[in-house]
Amino acid sequence: MENDDELLTLAKIGRVHGLKGWLRIHSYTEPQSNLANYRTFQIAADPARANLEMDQLKQQGNNLIAHFQGYDQPEQAQELVGIELQVVPAQLPKLDSGEFYWHQLKGLSVINQQGQNLGKVARLMETGANDVLVVSATDDSVDRHERLIPFLQGSVVKKIDPQQELIEVDWGVDYLL
Repeated sequence: MENDDELLTLAKIGRVHGLKGWLRIHSYTEPQSNLANYRTFQIAADPARANLEMDQLKQQGNNLIAHFQGYDQPEQAQELVGIELQVVPAQLPKLDSGEFYWHQLKGLSVINQQGQNLGKVARLMETGANDVLVVSATDDSVDRHERLIPFLQGSVVKKIDPQQELIEVDWGVDYLL
């Protein structure tokens, strides 16, 4: 299911901030300050910078700013704008039993309690109230509809089995959210 060579994007570098090479960071971690747990990033889009070292990270209002080793001038830092900061899955902290990272759910088949195949998880969305599984139709799904299924463990999401690559949901075929 999970490929350890696949890189996971944790953040994206925004614009230059100030005169000492600092950059704004758009963190995808939750909370965003968890990005501080990582220092070395892989840069798939630029093999020349395969290991980019973040030496400082600060909260500034609602934003994060970071400094990277060897990028001390605004002109140097400008070269990093737009780059995604990535890690291999093995760098992520281990989760407790029953907890999953979003990337672990992508590609899992979704069946309802009647045994009907609803498709595969294409992605997850954060909506504020709860996360949502975006389930895309597959060749062997019951129909061609994309479904938005609330990720509510216990009530809607009944079982997640990564080994079987399967999520069981209490969700009718006619629920086309």
